[in-house]
Amino acid sequence: MLSEDDLVLINALQLNPRASWSVLGAALGVDAVTVARRWSRLFDRGEAWVGFSPGRQLLDQVCVAFVEIDCAHGDTADVVRTLGGHPHVVTIERTASGYDLLATVATADLAAMSRHTLDVLPTIQGVRAVRARIVTHMFTEGGRWRIAALAPGERAQLTATTAPPPDDQGPRQITPTDRAILAHLARDGRASYRSLAAALDTSASTVKRRIDQLTRLGLLRLRCDFARPLGGWAVAATFWAKAPPADLPEIGHALIRLPQTRNCAAVSGPNNLVVQASLHSLADVPRFETQLASVHPAVDITERVITLRHEKLLGHLLDPYGRSTGVVPPDVWSDPANPVVAEVLRS
Repeated sequence: MLSEDDLVLINALQLNPRASWSVLGAALGVDAVTVARRWSRLFDRGEAWVGFSPGRQLLDQVCVAFVEIDCAHGDTADVVRTLGGHPHVVTIERTASGYDLLATVATADLAAMSRHTLDVLPTIQGVRAVRARIVTHMFTEGGRWRIAALAPGERAQLTATTAPPPDDQGPRQITPTDRAILAHLARDGRASYRSLAAALDTSASTVKRRIDQLTRLGLLRLRCDFARPLGGWAVAATFWAKAPPADLPEIGHALIRLPQTRNCAAVSGPNNLVVQASLHSLADVPRFETQLASVHPAVDITERVITLRHEKLLGHLLDPYGRSTGVVPPDVWSDPANPVVAEVLRS
């Protein structure tokens, strides 16, 4: 299990993912060398890592879907291995439900999503059925989820300068160079600008300027993830619900204020709302469901799904304990009909 010191450092990096060791040490009351050593141990073991999340403006540009996949008997593990190498399949969960897998899929647009769900997924050996629920609005995504391991004063120190001012100036389209930057940040979001520049054959100032710009434009957010089962968050649950369409904005913004909420989105289909939560125990599932129902009397929870195991989380391949064993950088802009199947193993 992760220690309290581990969780404190993870929480600090959730708030300020690229903070220097000296800034982190000052906030946590330890020296910079100690902080760096703790993070190196967590990262090398795959117990925690910094990657990237789509910013609000990028979520408005791309197409995201929650895809339920039925597998032939005995073929689920093979399907997981195949999907794990697909850059559009960013998250894979094995579920205790009527379907075997719940995948979060992201593509450049609806046409690409159609090709992926209609032409690519059904041809994979072992896949029996595919059902997609298209996200019409994402209220929040997993990169904004936080644990509460820090004291208020420590949080204040780390968030004082973390949010750059919004910027409407600059290209909002992701370029090939941006895609290369994002691929490296998916592997190690704390990589130095110098190492990123060397990998991309450019200057460190150019890389820093573009990352800062992508952040200000709302296209990029950095996030710190960790092996949740080892940190005490052993249960992940997905709740499908019906809500009056006119009330969805009010309901969605109320639900994202609940500390357990990881993802919340309006989706297509008869169940027009999905909420995914990180919980400590199975006993928390009905308690959280009660909280959901209390947010708005018109919310009708129709299905609750327990995740048996996360196989992939925003590009990171996971072991049964939630530790990262490899990275397949998400690339929603590539052609779904010809996915580049590649696994980048941790050294």
